[in-house]
Amino acid sequence: MREILLFPLSFLYGLITSFRNFLYDSKILKQHEFDIPVISVGNLTVGGTGKTPHAEYLISLLKKDFKIAFLSRGYKRKTKGFILANKNSGVNDIGDEPVQIKQKFPDITVAVCEKRAVGIKKLINNDTLNIDAIILDDAFQHRSVRPNINILLIDYTQQIFNDSLLPAGRLRESTRAKYRANFIIFTKCPPQLKPIDQRIIKNKLDIRPYQNLFFTDIVYGEISPAEKGRTLLGNDMREYTVLLITGIGNPKPLLSYIEPQVGEIIHLQYADHYKYKTPDIEKIQNQYDAIESSYKMILTTEKDLVRLKSTPGLPNGFMEKLYYIPIEIRFLERMKDAFNKRIINYVTENRSNSKLYKKNNKL
Repeated sequence: MREILLFPLSFLYGLITSFRNFLYDSKILKQHEFDIPVISVGNLTVGGTGKTPHAEYLISLLKKDFKIAFLSRGYKRKTKGFILANKNSGVNDIGDEPVQIKQKFPDITVAVCEKRAVGIKKLINNDTLNIDAIILDDAFQHRSVRPNINILLIDYTQQIFNDSLLPAGRLRESTRAKYRANFIIFTKCPPQLKPIDQRIIKNKLDIRPYQNLFFTDIVYGEISPAEKGRTLLGNDMREYTVLLITGIGNPKPLLSYIEPQVGEIIHLQYADHYKYKTPDIEKIQNQYDAIESSYKMILTTEKDLVRLKSTPGLPNGFMEKLYYIPIEIRFLERMKDAFNKRIINYVTENRSNSKLYKKNNKL
């Protein structure tokens, strides 16, 4: 019933996004192209498809041999314009994902800018950075920049085939937009996804010759304390009551992973990129205090940890109770080598062009 009532708005939304894409496809609206490897990571849907861990995978893959920059719009930051991150940059300055990236990879360049083309120009014209390649976060719909490699992420657990446009569904634009992608990655797949299921997905997508299809799953790391040096009371997690705090797009895979391993789980779910406030912390603290078991913890994600730590006026001892679970992505079967080779070869062959672009395109 809700979808039916919202269908007129979705129809109007579809007309607007289709007209916008027409303007770019017809070159009425300008797309900026750069002679430097620009890799975009994005999706067609609202909510979590795993952009951050896939961006981290690309950074880990390239940072040993190349000078990498990560450029984001800095969602929900309180600042405006172009900002280069440093070790003291906070969520209000650059947003939660850039803070997480900078803390995890302190040696790479992290920047935020609402206008991606402006941000890219400032990065490559900065003589001190000497950037070889740029990774754009959540930029599939930001068509003012034409990336060299356009990576589209699709959540296996919330596939696009039967979805609808906003606001009736979760699609940001028509599924035909998938043809803009060079790489399509189905994320959060079952680790043992059968070849026949992969072929079914490939047929549904109508993969074009210029497109590459990959499948990844999530690998959860060890539960770690927010404060270094702290340890769990016991090694058997089945004794624990876990108060799980999530402010991510799709917490279902995390819940499915944790539930079988613990005695009890209490889930407090917040909106994606939720900015925690003092009343939220008080609620979390009260929920924790109400747990009778002595084996208990507050567990959260890496992204939520960044935002929780930035909440002003955290009560004494709160961080001592807080733990987080890191995640990584893993390519299924033998896809990792093929993906890595394509990315590394492209950056290797094209990074030298940035010097020529820099010379001819001074701001």
